[in-house]
Amino acid sequence: MNYPNGQRKNISRPKDAKKNTNIFSNRGMTLEEDINETNTFYVKANKAVIYKKPTPVQIVKVNYPKRSAAVITEAYFKQASTTDYNGVYRYRYIDFEAKETKNKTLFPLANIHEHQIDHMKAVVDHGGISFIIIRFAAHDETFFLPAEKLFLHWNVKLNGGKKSIAYETIQEEGYIIPFQYKARIDYLAIIDELYF
Repeated sequence: MNYPNGQRKNISRPKDAKKNTNIFSNRGMTLEEDINETNTFYVKANKAVIYKKPTPVQIVKVNYPKRSAAVITEAYFKQASTTDYNGVYRYRYIDFEAKETKNKTLFPLANIHEHQIDHMKAVVDHGGISFIIIRFAAHDETFFLPAEKLFLHWNVKLNGGKKSIAYETIQEEGYIIPFQYKARIDYLAIIDELYF
């Protein structure tokens, strides 16, 4: 680094410090943050209009020490929420769930609720595009799994079969979403490939 006086400042690093060769490692972002940033990029670029759905909450008690400092002290979920995100892309309704797991070998179906599956089925039945984005944090990989594939695994679970989807199965049936700079989780590229 050159400073105003023209002198170069040498900054030494401990001998045991490793040089970070992977620019995307330790991003410190959650899947939700990455998707929100991606959706913001899509809106600004006029590519799609997709937002995170607000969680329906019934506020019961509010403490008003003063108007500018109101604090909600008691609230309840009004109803079970459906999926995390929805919007419109290329005249089609988009609706999806996003899940992050630390598990290295499988994705537990306990992370999905029956009412979410029912909602996703209704979206697909009405011609919308529904899917789940799954991030395996241990592998630093993010996958797009079409709802139709998820339904098959859900039905196996309901019939007493496996209660999870193996990581290898998601690699085979899903589509890896590479991390990028502007559209961090560019799931629209997968939608273009599959649906248009």
